[in-house]
Amino acid sequence: MNILYGVPGEGLGHATRSKVVIAHLLGLGHNVCVVSSARAYQMLAANFPGRVHEIRGFHLAYKNLTVSKSRTAVLTLRTAPDNLRVNFAKYRELLCDFTPDLVISDFESFSYFFARWRRLPLISIDNMQIISRTQLDIAIPRAERANLEVARHVVRAKLPRSRHYLVTTFFPLPVVKPHTTLVPPIIRPEILAATPSGGPHVLVYQSATNQKDLVPMLQQLPGQPFKVYGFNKEESHGNVQLCAFSEQGFIADLASARAVLTNGGFSLISEAVYLRKPICAIPIPAQFEQFLNAAEVEKRGYGRHFEALTADNVKAFLYDLTGYEQALATYEQTGNDELFAHLEALLREIEGQS
Repeated sequence: MNILYGVPGEGLGHATRSKVVIAHLLGLGHNVCVVSSARAYQMLAANFPGRVHEIRGFHLAYKNLTVSKSRTAVLTLRTAPDNLRVNFAKYRELLCDFTPDLVISDFESFSYFFARWRRLPLISIDNMQIISRTQLDIAIPRAERANLEVARHVVRAKLPRSRHYLVTTFFPLPVVKPHTTLVPPIIRPEILAATPSGGPHVLVYQSATNQKDLVPMLQQLPGQPFKVYGFNKEESHGNVQLCAFSEQGFIADLASARAVLTNGGFSLISEAVYLRKPICAIPIPAQFEQFLNAAEVEKRGYGRHFEALTADNVKAFLYDLTGYEQALATYEQTGNDELFAHLEALLREIEGQS
């Protein structure tokens, strides 16, 4: 089949996960054309030469470590005319070069509108749809209720009336909408091949942050070594080692960590769960999906969820590592087999109806 695959450019989590699915589809003999933007486009173009088209995507704006709705709106409005011009040209280019039979989207809008315009079947593969297509099982604090409503509106507006929704998650919930299947998170091959071990360090990952007090805060726990990614520096500060970006180095440090300290991002949390690493999650404010991931980590006993990153909170988390390890030992996932099986069944069904 000819498949158009849409990947958003905001962050690299979507691109990292989509790369696994795209490689699987190519391995099955399908012809895949990818559309993406920003850093995700660059990464995917390097991995799939000649198959990736650059479009103009939507980006978040931050203020004081928090997603700024007003700044994001201004950024979107300011760039909209040029983005529409570039994307319309891309529509015309794809019509000349590629005739898709099917569209797959990882929460990406260009591919969705292309599918609607050409009346093509559309499959959604992402983790965000869990917000609107399942019954949540956590208490929602008053401060998060507005963020939940915003998230639900955004998710419902993305990819409505898709043929099917494959929702990746490490916390199964009751499905409340049709044409929805929950599957385990997508795990990249490098993580599947990693051998977990119990090193002394805690892996720390910070993104979208300029938190200047992180190193001195971690230094308040002098007996605990930390390896910190996100600042792209190679520096040693006593028990705190700042690490320059290296995919191979990061995976090795993740596999050998005794625990993980991160925000509420789905990709790293799902990889840590797969490797059975206790998680201390501090979600970026005003991002409900990150709040949900962090709350589920604590609910399922995989670690702790805190609003703020402090030395006392890290101490409290480290004190209970044995309990988190016991809870994580019950987690089961056989690679990406379940997702691939459901996706292949959908492709056969669609191909049989064409």
